Amino acid sequence: MQTVGIVIIIIGLLLMAFAIMTRRRTQTAKEALVTPDGAPAMELSVDRPRPAVAAFHVQEHEAQVTFDVPLPESDGPDELMQELLINEALEVTREKRHHLPIDQVTEVVAFAGRGEVREVGRIRLPAPGELPPPLSGAAVLDLSAVDIDPLEEQFTGRSDATPQTTSTSTEGELVPIGRELRIPKAVDVGLRAQGIDPSTMSAGELVRGTLAVFGYQVTQEDDHLYRASRAGTTTLIYDVPHEPGGYQEVSETAIRDFTVTFLASKADRGLLVSDKYGPFEVYERERNDSRVRFVTRERLQHFVDSLALS
Repeated sequence: MQTVGIVIIIIGLLLMAFAIMTRRRTQTAKEALVTPDGAPAMELSVDRPRPAVAAFHVQEHEAQVTFDVPLPESDGPDELMQELLINEALEVTREKRHHLPIDQVTEVVAFAGRGEVREVGRIRLPAPGELPPPLSGAAVLDLSAVDIDPLEEQFTGRSDATPQTTSTSTEGELVPIGRELRIPKAVDVGLRAQGIDPSTMSAGELVRGTLAVFGYQVTQEDDHLYRASRAGTTTLIYDVPHEPGGYQEVSETAIRDFTVTFLASKADRGLLVSDKYGPFEVYERERNDSRVRFVTRERLQHFVDSLALS
């Protein structure tokens, strides 16, 4: 009995230590979000997806932040992208100020692009070295508070309707799916900010990137296997990519492997995603098991439209 009591005490001490460490990590993450006068700034989700930083330099009176973000081929990014990257540049500078002197900095400048890096925008500081609170566009990559679940429509809507298939393939090859889809602006910006180029992305990148924007925690388990979690529900994502010159329809083998993998995964739901077209077999599979869905090429526009964003 004495041994049992000692074990219980040790477990209790470990739990208390874990709780203290968790609070400290949260506090550390929030310290960068405090305004110069000490008042808390707009609170951001620590786990939200953020643009990858390619470089940070202080040049004379400028703090220059370069992001690994693919820009549209147009003359420049739209206002939403500008606001996002300028704000992220401020946050990067806020984080760096503990290690690098910024007392003489009067402007924070955001750069982005792949191949050709371009200036996206800049913001003048209230005073040298004084950083303003985050801008209103700071949470554009964290839409978890929005009452939209990208997967809800997939698992609650009808799945037995014949899809409207339109192919813009060239010489029998499938073009990148982004060229065939109408993507809401906020989702386009959210994808680019994660390093996903909508003009060249795969179906898997589209789905995983969109889920991340809407608050899902997406983790990779294998080469083409992912798990998305939100609000206590887990969804297994089975990615079936299309190789140039390969068969353009999801094979029976891939469907069978997905089914077996899902049943063994103990996930709540299973989602097969592919740039390829889906055979009619998928409708029978969905009718037999409401926990599985197939988001294949002809269904990707419906997936995007279900976001109800413009």
